Amino acid sequence: MSAERIVVDPVTRIEGHLRIEAMLGEDKRINEALSSGTMWRGLETILKGRDPRDAWAFAERICGVCTSIHAIASVRAVEDAVGIEIPANAERIRNIIYLTQVIQDHVIHFYHLHALDWVDVVSALSADPKATAELAQTVSPHWPLATPGYFSDMAATLKRFVESGQLGIFANAYWGHPAYKLPPEANLMAVAHYLEALKWQKDVVKIHTVFGGKNPHPNFVVGGMPCSIDLDSDNAINIERLNLVREQILRAAEIVEQLYYPDLLAIAGFYPEWAEIGGGVPNYLAYGEVPRNSIRDVDSFRMPRGAVLDRDLSRIHEVDPKDPQQIGEEVSRSWYRYPDGTTRLHPSVGITEPQYDGPAPPYRHLDENGSYSWIKTPRWRNHAMEVGPLARLVVGYAAGDAEIKEVVGEALAALKLPAAALFSTLGRTAARALETRLASRWLMDEFDALLANLRNGDTATSDTRLWEPSSWPADCSGFGSCEAPRGALGHWVHIKDGKIANYQAVVPTTWNASPKGEDGSRGAYEESLLGTPVHDPQQPLEILRTVHSFDPCLACASHVYGPDGRKLSTVQVR
Repeated sequence: MSAERIVVDPVTRIEGHLRIEAMLGEDKRINEALSSGTMWRGLETILKGRDPRDAWAFAERICGVCTSIHAIASVRAVEDAVGIEIPANAERIRNIIYLTQVIQDHVIHFYHLHALDWVDVVSALSADPKATAELAQTVSPHWPLATPGYFSDMAATLKRFVESGQLGIFANAYWGHPAYKLPPEANLMAVAHYLEALKWQKDVVKIHTVFGGKNPHPNFVVGGMPCSIDLDSDNAINIERLNLVREQILRAAEIVEQLYYPDLLAIAGFYPEWAEIGGGVPNYLAYGEVPRNSIRDVDSFRMPRGAVLDRDLSRIHEVDPKDPQQIGEEVSRSWYRYPDGTTRLHPSVGITEPQYDGPAPPYRHLDENGSYSWIKTPRWRNHAMEVGPLARLVVGYAAGDAEIKEVVGEALAALKLPAAALFSTLGRTAARALETRLASRWLMDEFDALLANLRNGDTATSDTRLWEPSSWPADCSGFGSCEAPRGALGHWVHIKDGKIANYQAVVPTTWNASPKGEDGSRGAYEESLLGTPVHDPQQPLEILRTVHSFDPCLACASHVYGPDGRKLSTVQVR
């Protein structure tokens, strides 16, 4: 019998609206949890009837964080449906945009969304700047901003924040919580690096503006990329712009290797117990990403495709997202309606029809025995799956990928942890940093490959031979995937007579934050919270640590109906 129910609503430092309800047992450990997306994701209905060539521009705005990821999945889905092969340069440019997004997103998540679960900002006020500089020089010996004067100025700035009573970006946290273990000097170092990363992240996306024209929401095109390249021209992407891209790639590698990864190791060393908390479901799914050749050549992916069940690293299960026997979405615990007698649908024939039958807002508690989320329940071969950086590393490790095994082994040795520690809140957080190290290396590889093509005279960035709908089959369907920073993303499109007949997107947080299935199986968030000790139910820092380790993104949603069922807007397609 649950002794107490903890409600965290909204979960902050994420994108979108998430509610967690956790039942605390007599032993002060969580014995049940509910994950509820509290806004409706209905963009698929807006896309019906539109020109498939425009779908990416709408799909890209599903999320304000992964500004390019949905666009890549969308154009791939349409290209798959109508049979378009894009030029090699377009594949390289998409990889460059993708890897840039991964690096920026992972660094932002660590410092600005997750680090404050481990770093006590107020404790930094008592730090000795000289001792902090000595620590920083030990942790990151090649990072230049590590002097006593620098940290003295940082402490003074932080003090002014606190004394003003306006903590700004550091407001509304559980400062002083006994679960914080870093010494003051480590806290001050982390705060300083928080601000350094904040300044850097606005520069790295210049890569997106070079190839996509802007950020957020860079431009794409069905058939390739909408950018022209001429190394000697003033009216196209020239060698000067490409040199700017190279500079940002080198700077990103410095941030990752000299700041992010060393900080991850330093902070993780103070929390070894979290290598045994937050494991969650034992199943991992990855669609794969970063093709060395074509997106259709799955074997060329730098991030392998596959599934691992029951943490059995001796076997990789083949994944085919088009197979209706593999992926199905349930709505038995969700606020959606399926036709009578239908309990599960493959996304290619999915339906997004809202049916809210939950409690009237504002409500105190959700009904764990009924429907309780605007998120559907996807399953792979009836298994609840975790997706994301940890899943990608697990699949890659099981596939025997040498690069992945190298970075994983190096980190485990540095932290003196066994491989089983990966299956935890700490492991999930570390996996993101390890993937970022790989992404920064691959980014330069992709850029060099693009430059080699250009110097050999190949400047094609798109193929428009199948641009006109008159050249398409009258009725066709396609699938496009992308490994979003948060995990496996799939877009399914059905095109009929040149228009979108149906469109479905299953996003990473749909997998991870899903409510229970018909068989009672919990989603990844829910399962990962079981057994978590909570020191103070009024300050459930421990819940935030595990939930944030997934980097939730509930913003793949659009508000169309109010809480009373009143229609707020109508989208008319002409």
